[in-house]
This record gives sequence, C-alpha cells and structure tokens, in this order.
Amino acid sequence: MLTQEQQIFEQINKAAHILITFKKTWGGDAVASALALFLFLKKMDKHIEIAAEKFGLDKLYSFLPAYAGIKHELDNSRKFIISLDTTNAKASQVRYKQEENKLKFIISPQDGFFSAADISSNASGFKYDLIITVGTPDLESLGRIYDDNTEFFYQTPIINIDHNSTNEGFGQINFIELTAVATAEIVFSLFESFGRDLVDENIATCLLTGIIAETKSFKTNNVTPQALLTASQLMSLGARREEIVNYLYRSKSINVLKLWGRILARLSGSLDNKLIWSTLSAADFVKTDSTEKDLTDVIDELIVSIPQAKAIAIIYENKSAGQTPDGEAARETNLLLYTIKNIDSLALTKEFNPIGTKGLARAIINLPIMEAEKTIISALQDKLNKLPL
Repeated sequence: MLTQEQQIFEQINKAAHILITFKKTWGGDAVASALALFLFLKKMDKHIEIAAEKFGLDKLYSFLPAYAGIKHELDNSRKFIISLDTTNAKASQVRYKQEENKLKFIISPQDGFFSAADISSNASGFKYDLIITVGTPDLESLGRIYDDNTEFFYQTPIINIDHNSTNEGFGQINFIELTAVATAEIVFSLFESFGRDLVDENIATCLLTGIIAETKSFKTNNVTPQALLTASQLMSLGARREEIVNYLYRSKSINVLKLWGRILARLSGSLDNKLIWSTLSAADFVKTDSTEKDLTDVIDELIVSIPQAKAIAIIYENKSAGQTPDGEAARETNLLLYTIKNIDSLALTKEFNPIGTKGLARAIINLPIMEAEKTIISALQDKLNKLPL
C-alpha cells in the first residue's frame, strides 16, 4: 500500500498542469510553503502555476524567491468548441459575424456541401488537472480564487497540505500533520521522501521562512525539537536566516512602531487576559502616518508577549472616517479579531457580519468607537465565557 507521500507524488507525476494556491489572508507559512512547492516541482519539470487572491500584506513576503510569479486570478475558463466533420466536403473559407445576440459562422465548402449532421460541439477541460492547497483550512478561505471557480474545484483532484486542526479535510489526499508546528515542516518532510538533493538554497529559504513566520521566530510555546531540527537542516542546505529575520522583524518603520505604542498604551484585558483588546482613533493613523495594514504585525507581537490570550481584538476607526459634516464623531468602527486554533473568530463575531477566516475575522460596526467597543467586548466576553478555555 502506498504511503501518503507516495500517493502525492503519484498524482503529481500524472498531472500535466498543476495549480498551487493558499488562503486569501496570506499567512507567512502558507505563502512560503507554496513558493517552496512551486520551486521544487519546477525542478521536476512540471508545468505549474501559483495563485492567491491579492491581499494587503502580500508585499511583506516579496523578498522570497519566485514571489513575483504569484498570480491573483485564474486563467482557467473552459472553451466552447464547435467541430465540423469535413469527410464529405472540405472547407475553403471560414468567417463569422455578430447579429444581435447571435454569433454566426459562415463556412464555404470547397466542393460538395455541409449538413447539420456534420456539426458537433463540446466544452474543453480545465487548464489545470491537479490542485495543491497549502495551509488552507477550507475552500472558502481561498476567497475569489474559489468563489469564481467553484466548478473547477469540485471537478479537479485536490492535494490538501496543512498542520492545523481546523482543516476540514476537503482534498482527495489530505496530508495533515497536527504535530508539526508549520506547514513548511510538512512540506520539507514531503521533499525528503522524494529526494533532498532537489532542495536548493531558495527552496530552503522559503521553508525556513514558513517555520519562522509560524513560530514568530521560535518564540511561540509550541516549538518542538523536530521543528528546531528541521530549521537546522534547512540552514545546512543554505537557507538564508539573516535575510528572513531582517525582512520579517527588523524592517519596521518608526511610523509603525509609533502606532504599536498607541495600541500598547490602551491595551485592556479580561477573563484572566484570555481576551485582550485595544482601540485606535482615526487620528492615531493620521498622526503616525500608518494604515490598518500595519495592525497584523502588532497582533503577532501580542500573541508572543501574552501567551494566555485566546482572542485578541483591535477596534479602530477608519483613517478617513474623521467627523460627520455636523461635527459628530464618525459612526463606523472596524474590528480585527484574532483567535487561537480551536476558537472560531467568525462564530464569535457572527452578529457583526464578519468576513475572513476562522482564525482572523474582520467586521464593520455602525457605531462610534466608544459604543462599538462596549458592544464588541460584551459580546466577546459572553461567548468566550461559554467556551472551555
């Protein structure tokens, strides 16, 4: 009986054109693991493309090899084919014209004539015949890549690679290792089963980036001896650790650090700090010359600094919100909520019509920020109190 690794490479070897994709929130582990797979399969001379919905934080990983090759939509439309049997007559000229809602093809025979029985039609297959998803809990997490191509995802084999317990196992092959600290760790074990000699400096750098991003540079409490061993092996294969750390953790602008300072100054907690939150006004963004795209990094820092936190909320006004024409405070407030693996952020914020994933939800509340804060925190406390934290 074939192992999962052998099943995966058997599917890869049979595929003519492969698509790699990952969740729309562009988690560092998912991005880096996908790029490592892309580079590895290129070395196997496979026709392969990588695509993910465009996201605001995507430039954070632009230093990674092959990053520029990530597409933001699929060129995967099926073609409608009209066939003409030329057994009894050869075509000498083909032209077409548009008449109202009809496209007419005019085919002149070289000799003889054509009949309706000579015409047939069919739809071509999809461009890709295998999908590999990386670090993606469910198909909906892919965003528009899935929403705009649902028929393709239902009709094409999927290899699903992940390390999270929230993964729904939606693939025909589900390579899910819950003991791994990062998807990159699983991808490296997959490469080793095929042949480590194909892992070069660029592939090793992508994989080490995934592990560093997922463990916040080995600061999280789930770091295992196996993860450290894998990181060591990747560095021995040429992974550029200094480059990774410089881009991910040592390149913050002073404006971003000022924004972080305002968040930390207003930090609050409840439920023995299992719920942590802070607020930002529109003026905070203006005075620090920063944007909401800078908020995800500070959440990462809070995760490391407050390990007992199960949910972290940033409640903030739009930078452009300001005041109404009557001089009143803007009534639109944004919520960014991060939760640990076994807590669904979308379920916690259901009444606010959130978007995002189970681990990171976004919502807009039509209230001034002070009222929104009370409403949000009350709702979160009530739901978290009912969970076995």
